Amino acid sequence: MDLTRAEEYLADILANSLSDHKTAAIILAAGNSSRMGGTNKQLEEIDGVPVLARTLLAYEACPLIHEIILVLRLSDFQAAKEIQKKYQISKLAKLVSGGQTRQDSAKLGLDETGDDIRYVAIADGARCLITSEDITRVCLAAYRHHAASAAHKVSDTVKRANSLGGVIETVDRSNLWTVQTPQVFNRVLYITAHAKANEDGFCGTDDNSLVEHLGYRVYLEECGSDNLKITTPEDLTLARAIIKVREEKA
Repeated sequence: MDLTRAEEYLADILANSLSDHKTAAIILAAGNSSRMGGTNKQLEEIDGVPVLARTLLAYEACPLIHEIILVLRLSDFQAAKEIQKKYQISKLAKLVSGGQTRQDSAKLGLDETGDDIRYVAIADGARCLITSEDITRVCLAAYRHHAASAAHKVSDTVKRANSLGGVIETVDRSNLWTVQTPQVFNRVLYITAHAKANEDGFCGTDDNSLVEHLGYRVYLEECGSDNLKITTPEDLTLARAIIKVREEKA
């Protein structure tokens, strides 16, 4: 869909009833895991369950997610199929080979969504502690505002420093957030955002930034500090501790 046509559709779509909100999750798992010491973080196990399987299970359990599109490296297709079968991920509709960048991978996943999809939930495959309840809350926020993201309010003191590490100022943290996934958007809004970014040669740091570049406001939904992204071996240790606490509470 070209930019002009998408913009024409956008006004109509945003005026529609919120009852029309069929949602596809686009899970991005095509990274090279460079900070994991050469191992594929998506397939690392936490208490016997692969990181990617835990992520897929959360989106499988969310009643607002109708289908899952998994974007990953071609070499991981077979492992993904085995995970799908073992953990009975019935909503996994397509496997898509990733692109050169995260933004490219997200667009490749977006291109595989059907015209009946009204919202897309862009998610990190390595953010495996997300809960179906949090996914639901972010989706509902997106249905109200057409663009919403999981996030967590900053609690630490934040300093701005120069290139040598010298403190310049203490930043007011009252309105600062760290952003997570899922990031959920009206599909046509997100199509338009990708088209605009491509037209401008804009590369965003996350999917929210594409929508922001379009001039649209994204709303943040608090999902807590537990919704961490597995990036280093230390994160696996922390994830195991969080899961243990959850199990004890349950």
